[in-house]
Amino acid sequence: MIKIPLTVIGAEKLKVELQRLKSVDRPAVIAAIAEARSHGDLSENAEYDAAKERQGFVEGRIAELEAKLSNAQVIDPKDLQHTAEGRVVFGATVDLEDLEAGNAVTYQIVGDDEADLKDGKISVSSPIARALIGKYAGDIAEVVAPGGIREYEVLDVRYI
Repeated sequence: MIKIPLTVIGAEKLKVELQRLKSVDRPAVIAAIAEARSHGDLSENAEYDAAKERQGFVEGRIAELEAKLSNAQVIDPKDLQHTAEGRVVFGATVDLEDLEAGNAVTYQIVGDDEADLKDGKISVSSPIARALIGKYAGDIAEVVAPGGIREYEVLDVRYI
């Protein structure tokens, strides 16, 4: 079975979502189905159809989260700090300078399910993260992007 890398925070968010789906959303859908059934003829009952569709989504998401969490490899970047010694690894927060544009950016390398560019979190499978893994402060990472090769200088590596 393939392990899914997650940060401690990412795993906790998935657990919270799973708990909410099981304890809030699932009972609400069951109640909505029961309410719609009480209205009679199910063949022309849009409320029933919508509630059943919602139930399918909720149950599918529960199954997906349970599978991800059972296959999760939770990685705490603080634990890796001693072995990584300033190297870019999964979970690290990296300060970069785009050498062409001259602007600085900060990214944390996280699992696919945690990635959120607005929050500065990039997927470990993204081109930028793949180019950064194994680099140290002062190294230049060449990223193959759709617009061509971009170069980033690694300014700092932190394990938060």
